[in-house]
Amino acid sequence: MSIGFWQIAIVVILVVLLFGRGKISSLMGDVAKGIKSFKKGMATDVNDDSQNKNISDNQDSNNKE
Repeated sequence: MSIGFWQIAIVVILVVLLFGRGKISSLMGDVAKGIKSFKKGMATDVNDDSQNKNISDNQDSNNKE
């Protein structure tokens, strides 16, 4: 048994009635902010790792001399 159009429509209507349009839109805004901060965090982690590696490489080469 597959999910039909009317079943999806009924679920959507129930969700809108329970939470209201304002609550759903604010929830989606919060999800978008979370995704943006996650992407920003991942980008800075990659940059920090490469910078830390370069610093440790420089220190290793200084210790060899």
